[in-house]
Amino acid sequence: MAEGKYVEVREGLRLHYHESGVEHADTVVLLHGGGPGASAWSNFGRNIPVFAKTYRTIAVDQPGFGRSDKPTEHPQYFTHSAQAVIGLLDRLGIEKAHLVGNSLGGGTAVRLALDHPGRAGRLVLMGPGGLSVNVFAPDPTEGVKNLGRFAAPPGPTKEKLEAFLRVMVHDQSLITEDLIAERFAAASTPESLAAMRAMGASFMRPDSYEQGMLWRDGHRLRQRVLLIWGREDRVNPLDGALLALKMIPRAQLHVFGQCGHWAQLEKFDEFNRLTLDFLGST
Repeated sequence: MAEGKYVEVREGLRLHYHESGVEHADTVVLLHGGGPGASAWSNFGRNIPVFAKTYRTIAVDQPGFGRSDKPTEHPQYFTHSAQAVIGLLDRLGIEKAHLVGNSLGGGTAVRLALDHPGRAGRLVLMGPGGLSVNVFAPDPTEGVKNLGRFAAPPGPTKEKLEAFLRVMVHDQSLITEDLIAERFAAASTPESLAAMRAMGASFMRPDSYEQGMLWRDGHRLRQRVLLIWGREDRVNPLDGALLALKMIPRAQLHVFGQCGHWAQLEKFDEFNRLTLDFLGST
């Protein structure tokens, strides 16, 4: 994992992030998913130098993940992370940024765009959490079930993590022993496990759980939105895209065949071209 930078976005919360392409005027923020051991580098490490040819590119470890701080007292997670990203942009002097979010990161991107519409440029959302509603697929999905099993008694194991990761992708060759070991080391610390529990609890809190139901507010998004889905996504299945596509005024949908939940990795070249074309189009 490459070294990154730290910034305190508010008292008691430091974010870790990777930055490249600082010579460019326009900024793209990359927001990773929420599986055990996830981080900006694990989700976007290979994509960063490609994006940095055109944009100031910032890949953020969301609160509770990677090398960022892991508070356990916080608001509903999408709101919590969106506020943290706004704090990062403020500290870096960035007024507005395009947002590229995978899964949990997609939910953070949408929450940020809803709460701070002037700060968000175009949105690229890959199987976004909170925005998709499964019209046909069952809830919870296979991927969500495996996510819940990871830390369940008697505790996390590499075998449970591998089972979760293998549901993420169509191309099983992406799940290597090194990846499993790296993700397990990050996910199994007491701090990471506590942060994961706090995140999950925040989605069920009676006073704020509706902040996670982003599909109800999709009609308020005024940004141009590119939805990207893997046809074989077993975490947020393809039918979950239908309501978002219907409700978001300026939405378009691209579906990759032979692709699961990690389009940015499984369809690396195609994803980069598609996203950069979308962000730079008139």
